[in-house]
Amino acid sequence: MLRMGPSLSLWERVAKRSDAMKATVHVFLKPGVLDVQGKAVENALHGLGWPSVKDARVGRVIEFDLDATDAEAAKAEVKSMCEKLLANTVIESYRIDIA
Repeated sequence: MLRMGPSLSLWERVAKRSDAMKATVHVFLKPGVLDVQGKAVENALHGLGWPSVKDARVGRVIEFDLDATDAEAAKAEVKSMCEKLLANTVIESYRIDIA
């Protein structure tokens, strides 16, 4: 989108900052936890003609920008977010990517 003048959205301002890092959190059920959504996807794919699909799992991806300059410190901060809010660590695992 082309903008005229100095008016930039919050996301455009964050994207232009050199100290903003992109955090991506992948959350998924732990092995052994019944994945009802994954089973529904698997069954639907079988019904649509893909019988070779096995053990489908459904998870979620959370992406956000983080004001940080140190990747290790950012990863530690996002880990704290996961432990407190973003993942139910009793039944879910997560993976953090910082770019």
